[in-house]
Amino acid sequence: MDAVQFLIHQHRQLEQYLSEALDTRSEEDKQIFFNNIADHLAAHIAVEEQVFYPAVHAKWTEYDLLLSLEEHLSLKRLVTDLSALQSNEQTFHPKLKVLMEQAVHHHRVEEEYLFPKVNTLMNAAERATLGQEMQDMQHRIYRQGDVRETVKQTDEAAPLI
Repeated sequence: MDAVQFLIHQHRQLEQYLSEALDTRSEEDKQIFFNNIADHLAAHIAVEEQVFYPAVHAKWTEYDLLLSLEEHLSLKRLVTDLSALQSNEQTFHPKLKVLMEQAVHHHRVEEEYLFPKVNTLMNAAERATLGQEMQDMQHRIYRQGDVRETVKQTDEAAPLI
C-alpha cells in the first residue's frame, strides 16, 4: 500500500475510534475504546517517527517533520496522562476530547502540507515500498505486545533522524 494512503487510512481509523469513545456512555466501553486508541496511536507514531519521517526527510520537508514531532510529543503526553486515569474520573473525558482535537489537527496538517510534498518527492513505486516497510513494522510492534509502552518518552520530542 502507498505510504501516504496507509497513513491517511490510519488517521481516519483513529478519528473514528476517538469519536466512538467520546460518544459512549458506558465507562467500561470508554476504557476499552481508549486502550485501543492508545495502542493504535502508539504504533502509528512509532511507524511515522522511525520509518516514514526519516524516509521523507529533505530540506523542503524538514519544518513539517519537526512540527509533526512536536505534535506527537503532545499526543504522547495526553496518552500517558489518560493511561494513568480511570474512565470514570472527572478529567478523563475532557482529556480524551483534547486528544481527539489535537489528533485531528495533526492529521489535517500532515495531509495538507507534508503529504503533498511527499507525493512530489517520491514516485508511486517508492511510496509503495515505503508503505510495505511501514506495515511490516506495525505488525512487529503489535506482535511484541505492550504497544502503549512506546509512548512513554514524553520529556522531549523525538529527534528528526
